[in-house]
Amino acid sequence: MGNADTAAVRAYHERTKHSVQSVRAGGHFLDWDIMPRPFKVYPELEPMALPPDFTSSTRPALAAIADAGGVGGTGPPLDRTALARLFYFSAGVLRRSTYPGGEIFYRAAACTGALYHVDLYLVCGPLADLDPGVYHFGPHDFALRRLRAGDHRATVVRATGHEPAVAAAPALVLFTTTFWRNSWKYQARAYRHAFWDSGTILANLLALAAAVDLPARVVLGFVDGELDRLLDLDTAREVTLGVVALGREAPPPPPAPPAGPLGLATLPLSAREVDYPAIREAHEASSLVTAEEAAAWHGTPPRPPVPPAAAPVSLAPFAQEAVPESIESVIRRRGSMRNFSAGPLPFDQLSTIMGAVTRGFPADFTGPGAALTDPYLIVNAAEGLAAGTYVFDRERDAHVPLRAGEFRREAGFLDLGQSLGAAAALDLYWLADLDRALGRFGNRGYRAAQLEAAIEGGKAYLTAYALRPGARR
Repeated sequence: MGNADTAAVRAYHERTKHSVQSVRAGGHFLDWDIMPRPFKVYPELEPMALPPDFTSSTRPALAAIADAGGVGGTGPPLDRTALARLFYFSAGVLRRSTYPGGEIFYRAAACTGALYHVDLYLVCGPLADLDPGVYHFGPHDFALRRLRAGDHRATVVRATGHEPAVAAAPALVLFTTTFWRNSWKYQARAYRHAFWDSGTILANLLALAAAVDLPARVVLGFVDGELDRLLDLDTAREVTLGVVALGREAPPPPPAPPAGPLGLATLPLSAREVDYPAIREAHEASSLVTAEEAAAWHGTPPRPPVPPAAAPVSLAPFAQEAVPESIESVIRRRGSMRNFSAGPLPFDQLSTIMGAVTRGFPADFTGPGAALTDPYLIVNAAEGLAAGTYVFDRERDAHVPLRAGEFRREAGFLDLGQSLGAAAALDLYWLADLDRALGRFGNRGYRAAQLEAAIEGGKAYLTAYALRPGARR
C-alpha cells in the first residue's frame, strides 16, 4: 500500500467522520487517571535556556498575517534571540494558572482540547550564538535541548528531494505529533487534529516571520522515515508532519554526519496508553519513501474553472494599516471566546478577515490560484451581507450566496450541539474536493488539505483578535 492507493485515506476519512450516532452514542469517556502529560520532556539532556526578552516587530499585525510569502530579503540574522521569539509566540507557554488538581498552561496557539500534542524541533547550521545541531524545543521551561551535534541540514535537503527553500535555509523547524497526547480524548480522529493543531502554530509562525521580513516556507513533501530517524522518533507514537524553512541564501550544507539511534529517555506520558491503529495506518498510507517521490510531490494543482456567480458580494478594500498593533501583541491576548456580542459584524471587518485568510501562504503544495480548499460561511449577523450561507470565490474575492435565511440552529448542530456556533455572528468552514487533492498528491493530499485549512483558520483567528471582535476555533 503506497501513497497512490487513495482508498486507504478515503477509508480513514469515512471511518472518523462525526455523525449524530458517533457523537451521542460513541461510548468513549475521558479516563483522567491516564490523561497524558502535555509536554515531551528529555530528563537527561541539559537545557539551553532561550532568552526571555525580545523586541516586538513594527509591521502592522494584519499585514503580517495576510502576507502570502512575498518577502524579498533574507530577514534578520537567525540567533538564539530571533529563534526564541519565533518559538515563544508560535508554541510557547504565555501564561500559567494553578488549580487544586494541577496547573493550566496557556499556549500561544489554539489546540483541540488544549492537549498540545505538536512538538517543534530545530535543525540548523552554525548560527551566531548556537552551534549546529538537532534540537528539541521544550515549551515547559522555554529551552532547547540538543539531540545531535553537527550540521544535519543535508539530511533534510535530501529527504525533501532537494526542495530549493530547504536547501538554502540556515535553519529548519520540523514539527511532529505525538498521537496519544490527542487521541486520549479524540481517539482515531486525532490524526486529523495533527494537521489542524499544526496549522494554528504555523499561522503564528508564518506571521511572525513575515513581520520581520524573514523568509519562511512550509514543506510537506519529504521522505518520512528519514526525518523520523533524524529526530529519533518512536514512530508507533510520534511522527514528523512537516518542515518550515527559515531564511535564505545560506551556503550549501556540508555532508551530514552519521545519525544512528540515540535511545534518549523521555518522561512517560501516562501510566498506560490506548492504541488507535487507524491513525498509524492513515499516516503510513500517506508516507513517501524515496527522495525522487518527494521531489515529484512538490507543486501546486490548478484550480478548476469557476462558473459565473449570481450576485456575488465583493470584499471591501483590505486595510492592512487599520490595526497598528504588532503580531506579538495580538498573540499575547489571544484566547477562546465563550460569549459573543449580539451585534452584527461590520462588513469592513468581515472583509478584512476574509482578505487576510485567502491571500495564500508560502508552501510546496498550495499558493494563490491553487488552493485545495474553499471557505464556506454561515452568516448570522453581518452588516452589508444578508443572513444565509455563502461560498467564498477566491478568484473574484467575493462572497457567493447559496441559501438565504436564518441558520443559527444548523450552525449549533454543526458545532456538535454547542451554543457557540449559533451565537457567533459568522461561522467559517473549509471544504475540500478530495478527488482533486488526492488525484494530484495521492493520500498525502489529505494531509495537505487539512493543513491548508488549518493555517487559514489560524489566520482567521489571529485577524479576528487583531480587530477585537474575538473568535473561537
